[in-house]
Amino acid sequence: MTQQPIASLLVANRGEIAVRIFRTARALGLATVAVHSDPDADALHVRDADAAVRLPGAAPADTYLRGDLIIKAALAAGADAVHPGYGFLSENADFAREVLAAGLTWIGPPPEAIEAMASKTRAKELMRAAGVPLLDPVDPATATTADLPLLLKAAAGGGGRGMRVVRDLDGLKEALHAASAEAASAFGDGEVFAEPYVERGRHVEVQILADAHGAVWALGTRDCSLQRRHQKVIEEAPAPGLPDTLRESLHAAAVAAARAVSYEGAGTVEFLVTADGRPYFLEMNTRLQVEHPVTEAVFGLDLVALQLRVAEGAALPPAPPQPTGHAVEARLYAEDPAQDWRPQTGALHTLAIPGEVRVDTGFTAGDTVGIHYDPMLAKVVAHAPTRAEAVRALAAALAGARIHGLTTNRELLVRSLRHPEFAAGQLDTGFYDRHLDTLTGGAPDATAAALAAALAEAAPGPDAPLAARIGGWRNVRSQPQTRRYTEAGTEYEVRYHPVNHPGIRVLAATPDLVTLEVEGIRRAFHVKRNSNKIYVDSALGAHTFTRVPRFPDPQDRTEPGSLLAPMPGTVVRTAEGLAPGSPVTAGQPLLWLEAMKMEHRILAPASGTLTALHVATGQQVEFGALLAVVQEEPQP
Repeated sequence: MTQQPIASLLVANRGEIAVRIFRTARALGLATVAVHSDPDADALHVRDADAAVRLPGAAPADTYLRGDLIIKAALAAGADAVHPGYGFLSENADFAREVLAAGLTWIGPPPEAIEAMASKTRAKELMRAAGVPLLDPVDPATATTADLPLLLKAAAGGGGRGMRVVRDLDGLKEALHAASAEAASAFGDGEVFAEPYVERGRHVEVQILADAHGAVWALGTRDCSLQRRHQKVIEEAPAPGLPDTLRESLHAAAVAAARAVSYEGAGTVEFLVTADGRPYFLEMNTRLQVEHPVTEAVFGLDLVALQLRVAEGAALPPAPPQPTGHAVEARLYAEDPAQDWRPQTGALHTLAIPGEVRVDTGFTAGDTVGIHYDPMLAKVVAHAPTRAEAVRALAAALAGARIHGLTTNRELLVRSLRHPEFAAGQLDTGFYDRHLDTLTGGAPDATAAALAAALAEAAPGPDAPLAARIGGWRNVRSQPQTRRYTEAGTEYEVRYHPVNHPGIRVLAATPDLVTLEVEGIRRAFHVKRNSNKIYVDSALGAHTFTRVPRFPDPQDRTEPGSLLAPMPGTVVRTAEGLAPGSPVTAGQPLLWLEAMKMEHRILAPASGTLTALHVATGQQVEFGALLAVVQEEPQP
């Protein structure tokens, strides 16, 4: 097969994956073209490209999912190839056909291979015929308690959308409805199927790469078992602790899956491995995976470069290089794991990650994280000769990172990497179900950090008169100097002149750096201020303080029982029959908000009566908007 060499590449995507693809394209001497929605007009991937084309609108359905507009953009900008990245249109066979029909090179597998694997139900039939092991499906209409627990899955997509675990037959109907509605919203197809839910199973996948000349590489295994809401959080290669026979059988099954659909390009075959070591086919992702960097690190390859060469018609060498060492990747999200993984929006003031690690990101300091897209800030990858060294390096880099402006899952990642089960390679998809409370609780003591914040605020800057800089905060004052801060609902009152915090001694203080002796140990606290927020980073942890004004303004009052939007988003549905006057019970889901590709339930705060409903399905709401009011029933 002969293809024309690629000269200019359009990436039909956004964020970190677009930036990552552009990096390889530049190294290969290709011109780069970005597309962007209106909220992404000044995004990093747009700034990074040689040219950019606007896709009018904000919602994905109006922008990154409009294949016709993307092809028009490619032709207008002079691109001769389209790379879809992951998500959006990356596994849309019709889009691939339209790209080819427009005379452009498609950086992906043939449309027929995408189509064959697009529906998980059809893909499983194909894999069964190819001899790949499968879990037997369960008909929800005839399911019994013996079939529980069940996993409901969207047939047309992945990423955790349209997935529900059902442990009670009484909840099966509602779970089916919810999974189907979410799948229809995400993929335009509400088909859902059920299969047994394997407790404490491992999510193990095989990276494959194939060319048009018959070569298929199995590029080792990855373990992606640490997941939240069925979305991966920490991935590594190779998957630890697999017997050689199991590893070889996974490689063979992945190659068989690729050959069954005449695959070309990069793809991933995903398996569920039971606690007793039995593998079952889950799905095939006909695209580049988010976690591809760990495979690149271990094999010393650039998978995007190989995708481009395969698309140009090049043949792969007979065998891939030998793997070396171990790689671990953590996904850094703007979200609060302690608050039901609630996504965060707003300005990212600082994003600095130290150490010899790879950082793939779509953001730089000063960028804004909006409501329309996935809340992932960056992927951080460490590669070392051994798993223990890679895990240690990644944990240290994340612990030392400075991330200001948004709540993130950074602390959860550090604690996960240092957890005894993870360190021992005891991995399964129930990790966060068991350990989330301990991984998100017990925040480090903030007393020393609050004192550092107060000292930094009081310290004279470099432009202050010499006498002030020499004396600084040591100047004798007639009254005690105090400041008040809040963090996560806790208020700290700090007396910094004189310092009267037992076990803490002040060694030095500037507006940016405070050095304290804490329980006999010298500690450095890095301080950064932005408006009324003060960020303090040290080896004891990261803290975000809000300064409490001396004379606070009266707070706006809301009616008791008011349900306020915890984030900006879209109301995707309300509870069946919900209307003013409806009786509700404490903890009952009343509304579902979609924000940043995830659904969030709004629960009744108490048992009583719904006295007001201020929103309807499809309505967009801002943070803090009044959604509904529940009047609590009087206590007997």
